[in-house]
Amino acid sequence: MGLLTGDTLGPLAVAVAIFLLLVDLMHRRRRWATRYPPGPTPVPMVGNLLQMDFQEPICYFSQLQGRFGNVFSLELAWTPVVVLNGLEAVREALVHRSEDTADRPPMPIYDHLGLGPESQGLFLARYGRAWREQRRFSLSTLRNFGLGRKSLEQWVTEEASCLCAAFAEQAGRPFGPGALLNKAVGNVISSLTYGRRFEYDDPRLLQLLELTQQALKQDSGFLREALNSIPVLLHIPGLASKVFSAQKAFITLTNEMIQEHRKTRDPTQPPRHLIDAFVDEIEKAKGNPKTSFNEENLCMVTSDLFVAGMVSTSITLTWALLLMILHPDVQRRVQQEIDEVIGREQLPEMGDQTRMPFTVAVIHEVQRFGDIVPLGVPHMTSRDTEVQGFLIPKGTTLITNLSSVLKDEKVWKKPFRFYPEHFLDAQGHFVKHEAFMPFSAGARVPGSPTPPRESWRLGPGAGLTGRSFPTRRPPRLPRGAPGPHGALPLLHLPPAALQLFSACGAAPAQRPRGLHLPEGSSPLPALCGASLGAGTTTPRRPAPQQGPEVQ
Repeated sequence: MGLLTGDTLGPLAVAVAIFLLLVDLMHRRRRWATRYPPGPTPVPMVGNLLQMDFQEPICYFSQLQGRFGNVFSLELAWTPVVVLNGLEAVREALVHRSEDTADRPPMPIYDHLGLGPESQGLFLARYGRAWREQRRFSLSTLRNFGLGRKSLEQWVTEEASCLCAAFAEQAGRPFGPGALLNKAVGNVISSLTYGRRFEYDDPRLLQLLELTQQALKQDSGFLREALNSIPVLLHIPGLASKVFSAQKAFITLTNEMIQEHRKTRDPTQPPRHLIDAFVDEIEKAKGNPKTSFNEENLCMVTSDLFVAGMVSTSITLTWALLLMILHPDVQRRVQQEIDEVIGREQLPEMGDQTRMPFTVAVIHEVQRFGDIVPLGVPHMTSRDTEVQGFLIPKGTTLITNLSSVLKDEKVWKKPFRFYPEHFLDAQGHFVKHEAFMPFSAGARVPGSPTPPRESWRLGPGAGLTGRSFPTRRPPRLPRGAPGPHGALPLLHLPPAALQLFSACGAAPAQRPRGLHLPEGSSPLPALCGASLGAGTTTPRRPAPQQGPEVQ
């Protein structure tokens, strides 16, 4: 310690600072390439982490897009990131160069949950053998247990009946539909993965849903990104288990449910659900150290399917309810088409979609306008590639701004308005739009069909058969209210204050009409302030804190 005197401490600090700056420059040398995408100047050691707006990332990216164009770069600590905006850039990267961009970046923050080389789950798995193995297994197994078949239709329509009965039990009182939608959709996904449904007051179901919501909140924000970008911090004892406590609890609960099902498994009988089928594959793969069929991955795959299916479908259905209320003319046309094709006494079937072009167009427009996963799941380049003339080196994380595609002013006639005619031709026939990318595109697009899509497509039909939703205009709401991404910035959520009157099941004369928004509630959501209403003016490039009044 005698060496660290006043005379030596100063030069030593300077030497350490110079060394760290040199190391930082070496990590950022790719930015010196002539065709590397431009971006804001990073700060040594932390990059652009301190400049990022993690509460309103869409608005932050919109500002950078205006400065640097549709392809720009960021540095999150020493992690190089390229953000893609607009249909042309996103389509070129994910579709035309899908083999170069289909990989996933490392996620060290999930290592404490059991994520490993052969237990990567499904959605965060690296692009390779393990991912292909699990994708094939999941799609084939879910099809065997009803996905795309009559049995799933029965599960969905029965659950829709239970959901409407729960609505009717509110006896005319205003209520938030989110919790009931979570339970209903969770039961549909549970039927495929666990082979059972829960009563809406079942403690196990309530615990699953509560942990899911808490885990999603923990999976966003500055701290999460900082730990993922500077993984050495995860070695601090107890830090990961404290910051991601709900995620750990969810994995523990999933493991408990898996073990309960394994105890009742009869090997002489056909598999009852996805867990049984996975366990059979584990038995077949014994002795193969390279297989992705193992105990750890069973939990990861089951968790992936439950969380992704429940969250995406439930949020989309909530958006559908909100938009049906705000656009009674659309609701009437959907109701009329359902009455003509299905009738008031029958339940809908998947085959009915071909005769219901307007309803299918509304379903797609809800997903486009709702824009529930605005930034998608990060990709990573597996080799050097080129997008829009820019050189993107191997190992670069790609953020695909799907919101910029779904709201691209060059592609959509009314990008910031709810307009089902986006998916109809002049003759009223349904047309699929190339810019329709609600979740992703290319090699990593969710398998078609997926549990969320099928249950979502049946949901509106079952919910509107013989029923209508309230249609009174909401009160005027203030300018400058918080944006829609504040609680879960990676998801685009409908307003937490949305409440419905329980009109389902009530006699026509008894059905109260109106959307109930309590005084002082959160504003109706819009993308960085874009209006939901039909009569307001939408700014071309809305600012994050200047949302228009909703009439």
